[in-house]
Amino acid sequence: MKNTIYDYVVVGAGICGSTIAQQLQQTTNSILLIDNQKDVAQGASGAAGAFLSPLLGKPNKFKDLVTQSLKYSTDYYKKYTPKYINQCGTVRIPKDKIDEEKFNSYKKHMDFKYSKKDNGYLFEVASVVDGYNICKSLVEDIEKLFDYHIHSIEYKDNLWIINNTIKTKKLILTTGIDTNLIDEQYFNIRAVWGQRIDINTTTNTIVNYHKECSVSKAIKIDDNLYKVSIGATHHRLEKNQKLIINDEDTKNLLSKANNIIKLENINVTKSYIGARACSVDYFPIVGKLINSKETLKEFPYLVNGTNVQDSRYTYINNLYVINGVGGRGYVLAPFLAKQLFDYITNDIQIYDIITPNRLFKRWVKKYKQKDI
Repeated sequence: MKNTIYDYVVVGAGICGSTIAQQLQQTTNSILLIDNQKDVAQGASGAAGAFLSPLLGKPNKFKDLVTQSLKYSTDYYKKYTPKYINQCGTVRIPKDKIDEEKFNSYKKHMDFKYSKKDNGYLFEVASVVDGYNICKSLVEDIEKLFDYHIHSIEYKDNLWIINNTIKTKKLILTTGIDTNLIDEQYFNIRAVWGQRIDINTTTNTIVNYHKECSVSKAIKIDDNLYKVSIGATHHRLEKNQKLIINDEDTKNLLSKANNIIKLENINVTKSYIGARACSVDYFPIVGKLINSKETLKEFPYLVNGTNVQDSRYTYINNLYVINGVGGRGYVLAPFLAKQLFDYITNDIQIYDIITPNRLFKRWVKKYKQKDI
């Protein structure tokens, strides 16, 4: 490995890292996928319920992004990992009368067909995916380095050098809440706690359900036993907080699930937690990073609100990110990876609403002249 120079090194083997690595494989086999865990999807991607469903609401840029991503990602999983997607539909159940009124106001803005079912509304386009096996399958033929901790990255002689050992022409970071390798103040990520439990039950759920939590379609284990996954997002975490799970969390999750559908003879088989990475404005972050120090040296008047074209900023050479996907990682990741792939290989511009530039522009407005 010391003498190898890779075309790409992707850091992070969750759904974002797996999808961009798989798409880059269309152009080269010189790819190394690195993760500090012992396998793929061991963080937020492993804890996710991995439901693919529409975002309801009035038209806005975020909803449009999710809608476009859902269409693309559903086709992507059907094409590349057909064994691990189940397009069984999801019944969205309003939490209360106010929620029901909101849904009614959204009907004229629906992007997908729906019908009434089980006190809610069935969206047949929705799916549940097997996150772990999708990640594993996508990177099956890609060189991997697990249980590897990165202490340093350095750009020298047009190469990124990792831990003074691994060399690559281009470096892609898909590291979620761990942003230690990015020394840019504007790159601000928040952690959101996601929990999932797998249960065995004698109840056969024939579709996915979503109310205050999500309940998956059942997978048959034997003649009278089924596996069902239950997932939810609980609360945000500060950077210095740790993820803690206890019996009360599982009880609350089961209680929410039973408010959707009565689950009989429950046996909790496994519990997962993971910190999902969210940006400050909820939009994902995809593309090259601006070098804020060099950009402010060249354009100090940015702090006064003077406009400078994005093309004139100084960017960090051959360093790219996919991050901030929040609780919709399996919906967004394939589409975001396609955006980054097209940008790297064909110079097709990434949607401006998801580039890091927007974060830099907001940050620089608060930047103090004396700090330059």
